[in-house]
Amino acid sequence: MTGLRFWLFLTFVLVIWAAMHGYVFWRAASVPWVANHVPRRYLVATAVALWCAYPVARILEAADWQGIALPLEFASACWIGILFLCLSALVMVEVVTLGGAVLGKFVTTLRGLALIVAWIFAGIGLVQAQRDPVLRDYEVELAGLPASRDGLVLVQISDCHLGTLIGRKWLERLVDRVNLLRPDIIAIVGDLVDGNVGRVQPLQPVLQKLQAPLGVWAVTGNHEYYAGLDRSLKLLEQAGYTVLRDRSAEVVPGLVLCGVDDLTARRQFGENGNPVKNALAERKPGAAILLSHSPWQAAVAAEGGAGLMLCGHTHEGQVWPFKYLVALSYPLIGGRYEVKGMPVIVCRGTGTWGPRLRLWRPSEFVRIKLRSGPAVPGPISGVTAEGPG
Repeated sequence: MTGLRFWLFLTFVLVIWAAMHGYVFWRAASVPWVANHVPRRYLVATAVALWCAYPVARILEAADWQGIALPLEFASACWIGILFLCLSALVMVEVVTLGGAVLGKFVTTLRGLALIVAWIFAGIGLVQAQRDPVLRDYEVELAGLPASRDGLVLVQISDCHLGTLIGRKWLERLVDRVNLLRPDIIAIVGDLVDGNVGRVQPLQPVLQKLQAPLGVWAVTGNHEYYAGLDRSLKLLEQAGYTVLRDRSAEVVPGLVLCGVDDLTARRQFGENGNPVKNALAERKPGAAILLSHSPWQAAVAAEGGAGLMLCGHTHEGQVWPFKYLVALSYPLIGGRYEVKGMPVIVCRGTGTWGPRLRLWRPSEFVRIKLRSGPAVPGPISGVTAEGPG
């Protein structure tokens, strides 16, 4: 991403972030109890402080002021989710009351109730996010898979976002659970790191314990780009993972894995080309599985001969109802889909990004049994739409 594009993007994000704060605190100021007990200047000061908190936490974290940065980042990250819930609840009041044109006598009380509900949902989301990810099972018929390889087990992990808020104990539990499944293949489909590779490097001995007879394979996500692509790649390789960067590799005769660098980050950084098509073009004969962090270009993958596509990135919105906004850019948002006859499995995220909140769908990791014959499908979402890319 060029310097100008970066600063334009950052400015846009901060303006939207400021507008969200302005709207929520403007409406909160009209709630009778707040109007009667909280001076306006305190509301403004609180809004400004909360608007600054997350950027300041990331700056302090980059400067290695961990004693201050860690609690501030946790609180301010959670505030991202709380603010969104407050915004959503207040917008619903606007819709019901037509902006105060109807039910005018009750509109300020309704706003107060909306804020209370938002905070209750935030509490539920905070509890849900502390739970370990659930295991989700699928069975997939993979075209071209030799009968001798029928029953291979692949475990898919996505969006761990290791770093400041998700660390060693969480990772150790995940690695133990995955290894107990005795998978033949492990696929990490991006965003293993969050924003600071230095915070993840001490976890390398734990990452190295993640093992499978046919290898641990990985592709980059957008956060590997943000954290520094070269350092992220070095971390993955030192952990013993094979990173597929716009290329394919034969796992065993008759089974090929293909992988691409993240499509979302490529767009943000102005990288062009046809990575999905190119990664599939030079593969050896056999069944092909494509690993792509962002669930875009599924139709291209199907037309290129992939028999299965594994993705992540979306977190299925993570904090309801954010999923409906995410789905505007990523129609394949979570679960299993069929695109031109090719199954696509989008993991909703093994960890969390930003707020340590989950509402209502839990984090997950995925176990897939590969079949060379007829399969018993997992839960199927009936979307065949194709996202940008």
